[in-house]
Amino acid sequence: MLTLDFHPTGRHFLQIPGPSPVPDRILRAMSLPTIDHRGPEFALLGKRVLSGMQKIFQTKHPVVIYPASGTGAWEAALANTLSPGDPVLMYETGHFASLWNNMATRLGLKTEFLGLPGAEGWRRGVQADMVEKRLRADTQHQIKAVCVVHNETSTGVTSDIRAVRKAIDAAKHPALLMVDSISGLASAEYRHDDWGVDVCVSGSQKGLMLPPGISFNALSPKALEASKTSKLPKSFWAWDEMVDMNKTGYFPYTPNTNLLYGLAEACDMLLDPQQGGLEAVFARHRRWGEGVRAAVKAWSLEIQCVDPAVYSPVLTGVMTPEGIDADAVRKTIYERFDLSLGTGLGKVKGRMFRIGHLGDCNDLTLMAALSGCEMGLKLSGVKLAGSGVQAAMDYFAGHPAPQLLQKAA
Repeated sequence: MLTLDFHPTGRHFLQIPGPSPVPDRILRAMSLPTIDHRGPEFALLGKRVLSGMQKIFQTKHPVVIYPASGTGAWEAALANTLSPGDPVLMYETGHFASLWNNMATRLGLKTEFLGLPGAEGWRRGVQADMVEKRLRADTQHQIKAVCVVHNETSTGVTSDIRAVRKAIDAAKHPALLMVDSISGLASAEYRHDDWGVDVCVSGSQKGLMLPPGISFNALSPKALEASKTSKLPKSFWAWDEMVDMNKTGYFPYTPNTNLLYGLAEACDMLLDPQQGGLEAVFARHRRWGEGVRAAVKAWSLEIQCVDPAVYSPVLTGVMTPEGIDADAVRKTIYERFDLSLGTGLGKVKGRMFRIGHLGDCNDLTLMAALSGCEMGLKLSGVKLAGSGVQAAMDYFAGHPAPQLLQKAA
């Protein structure tokens, strides 16, 4: 019988692509006493996290913070900008793009699911030329929004959002650009204003290194204008009350105060100029991704993403050989080495597992995870071409982290 007080020696290795491990520094911040969410102290906290998240999204425009999961922020993005029956172009890159499409359909929107045929679409990023071609054909401009996933957590693909914006502009189409960066934000490069995104959706439990429970909408002036005429029902998700009350640091209903303490700490950690700020965060994740992929290549196993140009810096999807159940491999690794890996989802369930390399991580964390993977694969009867552990060690040793070089100097 599984009990909730299962505590083996040492720390559990949580290497799923979110929720990611929460740093002790953030856990300590969350343990501060709860304060009055209508009192003067809270206004300071509210303004601090709202300003910090603008910097994380790299926007000068409003960011709305919800006490909800990323799924809630998906709904908020759609409900605040669209009306029943509006045509929406969704792009299929994996399981989470599919779930967002399902939600849009349930909300009464008329969705068109664009993408490459079969399993190929789950191994590549958004094809911007396909988006442009479809929008050029929409001469009456009936399509009201284009929805894409920035970092597809189910596959390990990071799409080029700037290229999607250029495709919309090239087609001279007025559709809103909506982006899911739930697993990308604060791990993979994301520039809300520079890339011309109208609504970005994100959550707390990935690169922000928090427990689940906070979600976000980053807005553009165009999105705010669209919200004035949208007719999908909303109350909890409504931007107007949120944006208005946020001006003074408050929220229209009870916020998750202690998680906001953690969010304030996460923003300080990610934006710290002494650590190089966001650019260093992005570089760190790219480096980790390269090291993990070096291991997978040494094993001679397939990487789920087949286009190196869009390899995710957040996670790597590892395909198991034909006849090998990836979930059985994961089970062995969990039971023998107390290491959790991400499962395959949707079309790739049982065919792959996912190694997260995001957030509160370092080289030795990843070396331990790769050691567990290598041992578990061998125990599961997978014939490996070589040592992925050695390949990753060689990569990390040969490509020192810039911040470590600074400390050494």
